[in-house]
Amino acid sequence: MNIDLLRRLCETPGVPGHEHRVRELILKEIEGLFDDVQTDALGSLICRRAARKRAENGEAPKKVMLLCHMDEIGFLVSHVTEKGFIYVQPVGGFDPRNLFSRRVLVSTDEGDLKGVMNPGGRPIHTASAEERKKIPEVTEFIIDLGLGEKAKDVVKVGDMVTLDEPLIEMGEKVVSKALDNRVACWLGIEAIRALGDAEHACEIYVAFTCQEEVGLRGAKAAAYAVKPDIGFGVDVTLSCDTPGVAEQEQTTQQGKGFGLHVKDSAFIADLGLVKEVEQIAVEEEIPYQRTMLKGGGQDGAAAQQAAAGAKAVGIMVGTRYVHTVTEMIDRNDLKAARDILAAYIKRH
Repeated sequence: MNIDLLRRLCETPGVPGHEHRVRELILKEIEGLFDDVQTDALGSLICRRAARKRAENGEAPKKVMLLCHMDEIGFLVSHVTEKGFIYVQPVGGFDPRNLFSRRVLVSTDEGDLKGVMNPGGRPIHTASAEERKKIPEVTEFIIDLGLGEKAKDVVKVGDMVTLDEPLIEMGEKVVSKALDNRVACWLGIEAIRALGDAEHACEIYVAFTCQEEVGLRGAKAAAYAVKPDIGFGVDVTLSCDTPGVAEQEQTTQQGKGFGLHVKDSAFIADLGLVKEVEQIAVEEEIPYQRTMLKGGGQDGAAAQQAAAGAKAVGIMVGTRYVHTVTEMIDRNDLKAARDILAAYIKRH
């Protein structure tokens, strides 16, 4: 389990529209794994591995596409005051309750600057009882770089802001910001690496996509360009196996295998593909659990709806505390997701 790669992926900043640093990391990591690598106009990285044998029926190889988005939720600078306080707009979904007293990284043309994020207003010592009950909107938070007026000379509107926390390991768990969705970037690399010299009749595309968190934008363009026959949306999903959540709302339980994703608000998986992946998992003794979400979406929906359409399913890793700096996965679930992707490709 190459956790060092996951650490480097998670700790590299990259919000929607600013994925270039993640893309450069991936480009270095995938050297020799693919036959062709291109970057499209939106900044997604489309990697192709040709078939290694002829299909038994003599037909042209089927296109199997893994969609793995590179972006993490974050912010873009919207205003810098004369005194150097920074206001931001979110790119991706935040619960403001998770933003109090956070350390952040502001990425400027001159480099990354450390900062702190707090809501504007009075501190607890002077706030009224009513003020202490209020949950501010994301746009009410301010970032302080400690530079005073000098901040406005180096920070521009549109600069990227990310939460600043390192990846840590806790027993069988891995905790970090941006596991959504650097987990998928890891899987897109490690699943292909796990193939080794295995022969496969399918043509494999791994798309490391942009701007998923703001509407599957990169995946829509990439999938339209590739026109896959089979699409795998590779992502995290909820793991609410924690106190305060009803059993029927847990989505996944950690340590019980990858999530075989059959529905969310953006797509309904192909039933035959769900059963095929399930059968492979059983035969290969790869632990799995079926998953559904009543809200949210992932890049598999873009593959399903591209051009004339494709069969699609989701391969997910259950994650606790999603969209926070304490996102948590179980390494056994991560391994299961890698193994099922490699096993599927080897059989096709």
